[in-house]
Amino acid sequence: MDLFFSTSPSALMLVRIGFAAFFSILFLQSGLDKLFSFRENLSSISTHFSHTFLSALAPLLLLLLTISEMLAGFLSAYGIVEILIHNNAKIAMYGAIFSMASLLFIFFGQRIAKDYGGATGLSSYFIVSALAVIVLS
Repeated sequence: MDLFFSTSPSALMLVRIGFAAFFSILFLQSGLDKLFSFRENLSSISTHFSHTFLSALAPLLLLLLTISEMLAGFLSAYGIVEILIHNNAKIAMYGAIFSMASLLFIFFGQRIAKDYGGATGLSSYFIVSALAVIVLS
């Protein structure tokens, strides 16, 4: 990977910070929205899964998704600090891994609910998360 960024040692650092910032913004906002509007989100998710085998599990799934998103966001945010201070991207990589897991959870739910358009829209986010794991490792 270092050969790819051999023109400037700081280029890799900037890309890593960019990935970590992207996931920090994405998942802290999403996770905090779920925390502060839990009832509204639960109602929406319950309706979304009302005709699936996941309908009874909606509260638990929302809680697990919220935890996963918050971990992704906090690890990514703290990862920026680690990259800047210690030039160590390990924490940010864990943030990217939790980001990928969160996206897979959402993708699974979209597919089960037969919201194929919503599932398709997640593909670009998943590609970014996979690339982030590679760059941050």
